[in-house]
Amino acid sequence: MSLEQDRRIAEVVRREQSRLRNFIRRRVPDPRDAEDILQDVFYALVEANRLLMSIDHVTGWLFRVARNRITDLFRKKKPERFSDTLVADEDAELLQLEDLLLSPDAGPEALYARHVLLDELELALDELPEEQREVFVAHELEGRSFKEMAAETGVSVNTLLSRKRYAVRHLRERLQSMYDELTKA
Repeated sequence: MSLEQDRRIAEVVRREQSRLRNFIRRRVPDPRDAEDILQDVFYALVEANRLLMSIDHVTGWLFRVARNRITDLFRKKKPERFSDTLVADEDAELLQLEDLLLSPDAGPEALYARHVLLDELELALDELPEEQREVFVAHELEGRSFKEMAAETGVSVNTLLSRKRYAVRHLRERLQSMYDELTKA
């Protein structure tokens, strides 16, 4: 690379680093992952420059690369198992979701029904688009407010409400037949 290319890259990094870091941190909870993504984005810029790729709108390109890296990160991470989620009961005591289901000591049929239900819940949640699943889990299972999530992600409360509504609709439709079978028994 030429000295001129180095100077231009350094200028872009200096100009965009703060905004890009904030953009990534609002979407990635772990600061180490956020910093890794930031470094990956700037590395991609250096590589693109080294390969003499023409980038018309550098800022837009950087944010697009950042979004793609964030998406890649969340695809790689193992999703949290629905059955491992903690919920609070009336006395604010934390219980695993499994504690709210049929007791495993209720016999083999109840144990089987319990496992089938948990599996179906996990599958139904996994079918949701990532944005809907995140809002549903954060609000329903972690007890976070929409206002808190909006402040953290930069996504409007109305958008978060809409995402949760679609998630609930999907889960109801998806789990209705299982609910009907359980209430008949």
